[in-house]
Amino acid sequence: MTTPLQLTLTRPDDWHLHLRDGEALAAVLPHTARQFARAVIMPNLKPPVTTTALAMEYRARILAALPRGLDFEPLMTLYLTDVTSPQEIQAAAAAGVVACKLYPSGATTNSDSGVTRIELIYPVLDAMQRHGLLLLIHAEVTDPQVDLFDREAVFIERHMKPLRAHFPELNIVFEHITTQDAVQFVQSQAIHTAATLTANHLLLNRNAIFVGGVRPHYYCLPVLKREHHRLALLAAATSADPRFFLGTDSAPHAVHLKEHACGCAGCYTAASAMELYAQAFESVQALDKLEGFAAHFGADFYGLPRNQGTLTLRRESWQLPQSYPYGKDLLTPLFAKEHLPWRVVTE
Repeated sequence: MTTPLQLTLTRPDDWHLHLRDGEALAAVLPHTARQFARAVIMPNLKPPVTTTALAMEYRARILAALPRGLDFEPLMTLYLTDVTSPQEIQAAAAAGVVACKLYPSGATTNSDSGVTRIELIYPVLDAMQRHGLLLLIHAEVTDPQVDLFDREAVFIERHMKPLRAHFPELNIVFEHITTQDAVQFVQSQAIHTAATLTANHLLLNRNAIFVGGVRPHYYCLPVLKREHHRLALLAAATSADPRFFLGTDSAPHAVHLKEHACGCAGCYTAASAMELYAQAFESVQALDKLEGFAAHFGADFYGLPRNQGTLTLRRESWQLPQSYPYGKDLLTPLFAKEHLPWRVVTE
């Protein structure tokens, strides 16, 4: 198959994004808004976005930080806790919140306020099912007896399967999947289960974290896995199965916090997201499948209209910078200083 020199797609959406707040928000938002029409905004701020009022206030701050001339819609979520109420879910649905995020307590960045036992929020999940809010899951157990690389697979057995049995009509997004186990679970389900996939998990396996020394900017949660898992993710992403769609999980952290004795998890990909996805799809001669994955399937699963605009990528080598400004700090992107084969065309 001949590789095209230019690719024009329906303008894509990012169905899993971290924007932070304040100066950090202002620094990273333009990178996303340059490429994506909409993004599902993660609620794990400090303090977390646990109420409808906080979500609407955060949405207002995002829109206020949006540079003039960029068209972008933030899709807001609530952070579930042990004390979230069904009444809050009703209020969130009325206000236009699209989903709630389930972080097992301690599973990832700013998840300490997350759910300690999923059964505690069954009344809330029932309310979400009734009011049409999606459940977004960081699907890893935090049991210290479970190997870090097995946490996703164990979560499927302990929690995903019971959740599907108890709430068969609840739309669930198994976020940033990293294993063949997760691919097979989603494929085994009916219309109410989908998954997002990151560019980093499509392009890299766990060797990337350790080759040549510990490389903190490649460390994310869920952590990169073995090569056969990466290949299973890539096959799912390029399969045209509408249950798999784009979610960058782009997570900015200041350089000094990544390059730290106890560095934080998260890869920053927002500045080159579509270029990285194009690279991944081209690696298996599947560029013709990129539009559905990036621009159609997520909108369909969320029950939202597909975008009307377009995004064009050109096959043109360019070099990512070493860093970007990040408030008073610097932010290192994934693949810093490396050359990428695709570039978003800016008008």
